[in-house]
Amino acid sequence: MEIKGKTALVTGGASGLGAAAVRRIAAAGGNAVILDVQEEKGKALVSELGKEVLFCKTDVTSEDDVTRTIEKARVTYGGVHICVNAAGSGWAERTVTKTGPHSLSNFEKVIRLNLIGTFNVASKAALAMTLNSPAENGERGVIVNVSSTAAFDGQIGQAAYSASKGAVVGMTLPMARDLSSLGIRVMTIAPGLFNTPLLALLPQDYIKALNESVPFPKRIGNPDEFAMLVEQIILNPYLNGEVIRLDGALRMAPK
Repeated sequence: MEIKGKTALVTGGASGLGAAAVRRIAAAGGNAVILDVQEEKGKALVSELGKEVLFCKTDVTSEDDVTRTIEKARVTYGGVHICVNAAGSGWAERTVTKTGPHSLSNFEKVIRLNLIGTFNVASKAALAMTLNSPAENGERGVIVNVSSTAAFDGQIGQAAYSASKGAVVGMTLPMARDLSSLGIRVMTIAPGLFNTPLLALLPQDYIKALNESVPFPKRIGNPDEFAMLVEQIILNPYLNGEVIRLDGALRMAPK
């Protein structure tokens, strides 16, 4: 699918990997609608990029919020063609700690944001895409969900996070099959270590060690490298129903 003139929903688009995807979509001539709760950062990105970008304060786990935002995107730009689900959060807690078992409420929060939020937006975006006239090849839309290498190499304390991201991997193929007759493709990216605002909070010696842990290139990833893959997935009509690791051949150790 060509990006120029098309409209993308980007969850978590106010910062990090999501913001990088917003910038690349806008640079390619597309419109980007940011779904995020970070109002200040979202509006700052709109000021930076102009009228091709719209910020909508949205809780991705809320059906009402997502429905309203998608309708606003359709009214503003005429349709929804692309969905990038980059919203998510991590959590570190062992299955059993010194104070007892893993907090069930914390486990549920991670699952709700990373998995249920992803499905909530993807399914509603897909419905909006069915209203699009099919392209010459029959394509109506593209969904790019974001998992993590933790889906495969979960570390100590990542039971909740790995479970949520593993489930995103697990729903990739069935979702692609569900939507194939409607001309909608579904792909998932599983990023490794990336230079995001969250990672920047770590001590410099720890960041140095993370850089050295990646086989090649021997560094953590740049958010635009994630956005480059998003762009390629959108453009390549034969990519469907697959998960792509983006991690410089990194395989995470237990801790």
